[in-house]
Amino acid sequence: LARDPSAPSGFASIAYQDAIAKTASEIERVQREHGPGAVAVLGGASLTTEKTYLLGKFARVCLKTPFIDYNGRLCMVSAGAANKKAFGIDRTTNPWSDMVGTEVIWVAGSNVAECSPITTNYIWQARELGAKVIVQDPRITPLARTCDVFVPIKPGRDAAMFAGVLQLMIENQWVDEEFISMNTVGFDAVAAYCREWPIARTAEVTGVPARTIRAVAELWGLAKSSFLFHARGIEHHSNGVQNALGTINLVLASGRLGKPKSGYGTIVGQANGQGGREHGQKCDQLPGWRDISNPEHRKYIASVWGVEEKDIPGPGVDAYELFRKIDAGEIKALLAICFNPKVSLPDNQFVTRALEKLEFFATIDFFLNETGQHADIVLPGSLQEEDEGTVTQVEGRVIKINKAVECPGDARADWVIIQDIAKALGREHGFTFDSPRAIFEELRVASKGGVADYSGITYEKIEREMGVFWPCYSVDPRTGEALADHPGTPRLFEAGSFNPVAKGAGPFYFPDGKARFNVAEYRDPIDDASADYPVYLTTGRVVSQFLSGAQTRRIGPLVSQYPEPRIEIHPRLAEKLGIADGEWATCETRRGAVTLRAMVVTTIRPDTVFIPYHWGGPKSANRLTVAAQDPISKIPQYKVCGCRVIKAAGAPDYDATREAQQ
Repeated sequence: LARDPSAPSGFASIAYQDAIAKTASEIERVQREHGPGAVAVLGGASLTTEKTYLLGKFARVCLKTPFIDYNGRLCMVSAGAANKKAFGIDRTTNPWSDMVGTEVIWVAGSNVAECSPITTNYIWQARELGAKVIVQDPRITPLARTCDVFVPIKPGRDAAMFAGVLQLMIENQWVDEEFISMNTVGFDAVAAYCREWPIARTAEVTGVPARTIRAVAELWGLAKSSFLFHARGIEHHSNGVQNALGTINLVLASGRLGKPKSGYGTIVGQANGQGGREHGQKCDQLPGWRDISNPEHRKYIASVWGVEEKDIPGPGVDAYELFRKIDAGEIKALLAICFNPKVSLPDNQFVTRALEKLEFFATIDFFLNETGQHADIVLPGSLQEEDEGTVTQVEGRVIKINKAVECPGDARADWVIIQDIAKALGREHGFTFDSPRAIFEELRVASKGGVADYSGITYEKIEREMGVFWPCYSVDPRTGEALADHPGTPRLFEAGSFNPVAKGAGPFYFPDGKARFNVAEYRDPIDDASADYPVYLTTGRVVSQFLSGAQTRRIGPLVSQYPEPRIEIHPRLAEKLGIADGEWATCETRRGAVTLRAMVVTTIRPDTVFIPYHWGGPKSANRLTVAAQDPISKIPQYKVCGCRVIKAAGAPDYDATREAQQ
């Protein structure tokens, strides 16, 4: 499709080759007039790993722009940054099967039952064998209804909770001093910080009763085996990295790592949430989880790509900062794939204004979503079942997707479209792959020697083993000798394990082989509840919708189950505001307002309201959210901001609101 304001839909059909030629000519024009960095690329963590690898290479080799990032910026980056700081590697530590038989499972900030059904099944199996379950959330989510300890935390106070629990563990000598001494550094500084969090202060700041904090500390501290999981609930904050580091401190202090039935990990939010962040579509990253600012890393990847090291651009900026650069006129053209920022980014009315400032915008997708409505060219891409490739799931297991059907009509596999643009630009060197397998074979070489080493993985091995855990080496990291068939690494940090970073010094991925404790400092949220905006707003998912809703809002039974967003509100708050269940209510923040039906429930804190984020336009929760970001990970603070709620006079005129916005 090409934008055509005279057409009823705003678009007119255009031949595929003409669309490719138009995209290439506009990219060439913008770069000729404004330089390589005037063009940016946005990717996605639902793409196969082959596509994410190709997209990163395309941005840096074909376009020579530093400006590429992806929608995993809204998902996994706080956890990834914390993992890197503490472990030197960003991966869940154990296979999910290790969960079955553990003593305690702590789920912090994850609506597991509605968002992660496979993980939920493992938790249920563990519970049937006697595991105690702790759930930490401002809402009583389905898993919390049957947990042993529910932690009804005030939004944005997770780091304080973790510090308070660790302080109780230290006071009661429930920490593993031998493990700490032998395998970690930095504990004394963390212990000193935790002394600032006696139980009374922790209870006051978090809103969690002291007896609940004690119960959590005792369960976690006395357990012989345990799993701790977290997700966006503690990560979507302007101190998301600190929250994640707080969980890691609890895991390290317990000494329960590197063994069966004990683990730590982040529950991913997209189909390739793990693999999508490993091989080069992040703004600061090269394949194999290499650092784009590291000269040795750059030199190796340049040798794989057949380019000069100096010709690989340096680090770019995060996805939201990219839109700020569009707004400032620094970025003039954008190519996006598998990303719907108009719905999924915070303060999305700003995102809308930025999209309209672009001189040229092309999108590759299988549905025309809200962001695509602003595009000059829409290129029909592929669903996963219309292509083959790999994804790396939550455990760190690389699995394969096999093609089931052909792309319909004029649609093409995404990797074909990307290479066709490169060819039309006359820059096809390195972009003549004939299959996803060929891309994966180059990825294997590019990842070799990196922390995320896939070099020992083949399509045949994945099929034979039903998935392979990375790192999986083609060369023995001890001897440098070629390996015929490395088994992969289902469990990290086991005693005696060897990795190329520590070289036998210890199991963790630092030169000395030791994990790092990090002071996980609590900070008040930015744009917190206040006198003018006295209620906490938090956002998240519902069971029948997914991400920005581009797919699920098209499926009749899912729409019937949850046809529009609601404002979840506690009966006490609803009574105070004079709002009954099903009545229209307006939620307003410093950025905007939405009017939705109220859903009065007892499963949420009385000082908090919840709105799901799967809808766009005047129903969008992200009209309300604040664009504050974590200073390290740059993840936005979706999970808390101050709001006020009032009873609405009547039903909103959504069509009029949408027209006014346009």
